[in-house]
Amino acid sequence: MEKGDNVCNPKVFEDVFKKNAETLRNFMYYKCGNMDLAEDFVQESFVKLWDNCSKVIEEKAKSFLFTVANNLFLNNVAHKKVVLKHQKNAKPSITNESPEFILEEKEFLVKLEKAIQDLPEKQREVFLLNRIDKKKYKEIAELLGISTKAVEKRMSQALKTLREKIGKI
Repeated sequence: MEKGDNVCNPKVFEDVFKKNAETLRNFMYYKCGNMDLAEDFVQESFVKLWDNCSKVIEEKAKSFLFTVANNLFLNNVAHKKVVLKHQKNAKPSITNESPEFILEEKEFLVKLEKAIQDLPEKQREVFLLNRIDKKKYKEIAELLGISTKAVEKRMSQALKTLREKIGKI
C-alpha cells in the first residue's frame, strides 16, 4: 500500500478497522458509559467511513472516525436533552427564578454547547473527557495515546477558547 491510499481498498479498510476499532470503542464507552451504545457509534462510524471511502485517505481515517463517532455522541446527547425537555414540559414546574433568568440561563447553555462543539476535535475530546467523564489528565493521555503534557496543552487551549467565546456572550 502506498501513502495516501483511500480506504475503498478492502485491505486498507481492514487495516484501518484493526488499528482503530478497539480504541474508538473504548473512547466512545468512556464518553457515554454504555458499551452497547459505544459499539453502535463505532459501527455507524465505520459505515460512514465506507460510504465516504473515496474521499478519505488512510492517514486521515482515524480522525474521520473519531469525528464521526463524537458527532454521533453529541447528536445522541442532544436528542436525550430534547426528550427530557418534553418530559419536563409535560409536568408543570415550580421555580423561584424569574422568567428572564430562566431564559438567560437557557440561552447561555445553548451558546456554551455551541462553543464546545466549535472547539477543534482534539481540544473538545480532552475537554469532554475531563469535564463530563471526570477523567484525570493521565487517564486521558493513556486513552488517547498522547503525553500528559499534550493533554494539559489541549485543555489549556480549550479553556482559553471557551473563555474568549463565553466572554463575548
